[in-house]
Amino acid sequence: MQVNNDVRTERNCVFNLYVHLVFVTKYRRDVFSGRVLIDLEEIFKNVCLDFEAELVEFNGEHDHIHLLVNYPPKIAISNLVNSLKGVSSRLIRKKNYPEIKNKLWGNMLWSPSYFAGSCGGAPLSIIKQYIEQQQRPH
Repeated sequence: MQVNNDVRTERNCVFNLYVHLVFVTKYRRDVFSGRVLIDLEEIFKNVCLDFEAELVEFNGEHDHIHLLVNYPPKIAISNLVNSLKGVSSRLIRKKNYPEIKNKLWGNMLWSPSYFAGSCGGAPLSIIKQYIEQQQRPH
């Protein structure tokens, strides 16, 4: 795989895919501290590498996190999300952070829902206009 100016290539495709993901803690509890977010970022980077994806940006607040991920087209977003949430939940809970242990119980760190939005490239209106202006044969 090659990376060149945000366009990635594989044997049979050229792509530039980004997804904005938002994960919320179970019960929307305020459980993240700066040190937990540092650990989460490292975990997410490693999971992304396993999927041949790249964690481009990461940040969060006390009860949710945002990720910007560049990913190949062979990856289903739902599979990536399941792995990101599952691995991070398991590894963060293993560290027994008191801020998490005192506010959450069971084996759940994340709410089962998530937000995923495609992003990057030209705005949809520009792409629509470009497609409309193609020279269709008569």
